[in-house]
Amino acid sequence: MRLRSLLFVPGDRPERMEKALGLGADALILDLEDSVSLANKPAARAAVRAFVARAPGGPALFVRINPLDSALVADDLAALAGLPLAGITLPKAEGGASVDDLIAQLPGGYAVLPIASETPRAVFALGTYNGARLAGLTWGAEDLPAAIGAATSREADGSYTDPYKMVRALTLFGAHAAGVPAIETVYPDFRDLDGLAAYAARARRDGFAGMMAIHPTQVAVINAAFTPSVEEVAHARAVIDAFAANPGAGVLQLDGKMIDAPHLKAAHRLLALAE
Repeated sequence: MRLRSLLFVPGDRPERMEKALGLGADALILDLEDSVSLANKPAARAAVRAFVARAPGGPALFVRINPLDSALVADDLAALAGLPLAGITLPKAEGGASVDDLIAQLPGGYAVLPIASETPRAVFALGTYNGARLAGLTWGAEDLPAAIGAATSREADGSYTDPYKMVRALTLFGAHAAGVPAIETVYPDFRDLDGLAAYAARARRDGFAGMMAIHPTQVAVINAAFTPSVEEVAHARAVIDAFAANPGAGVLQLDGKMIDAPHLKAAHRLLALAE
């Protein structure tokens, strides 16, 4: 499953779900949690069920349920029984134990995409995920500062403060330790597409495989950022070809630079991403 872009869509807005099918996102996250008021949750469950049940095709479909410790999750999961979903997005996840708890309650064999950093306890469990049933691992920078009484997770220029840089890095390494894609969190200013492009480029540079989006205008920018360029693909093939032509070599020169086993591994990973 390719997960460059994952677009959130409110579950109580069926017209937005229909429109989102044609926006080019690799996945849609149909939301039953934060974007839906308590009064609208029954209607959102019904709308999401009707939408997914007809298997519209196109992007992979995930549903973000309410937290496991809420009184809402049982009704969420009952509404999803039997649907052709790609997976469940789990908010307020607190490590592998949360995923095990959800899987024990799931009405089908769905994959799980945990949002893995929204509580203080969750930060200490970022290395406990098992990739067997995970679609990926992602994080958030909004709920955690609220949970600890922080004023914000960001500096004046929009960059993260040190605590949240740490959480982002731990999520990245936790995903790779579990053998699943690391998914970057959202970029809140949906009007700032240049800022988004730079943010997404940094995410890919650092080892993230995709990113969540909160607005349709962000999808194309995110897809472009996480799609290898023609030049990158050509270089990766040149690295692979160089080692294929010299099977006994541990280190080679290519374009005036030294390349070795990590470069070969990176080249294979990039070509897999491109394909």
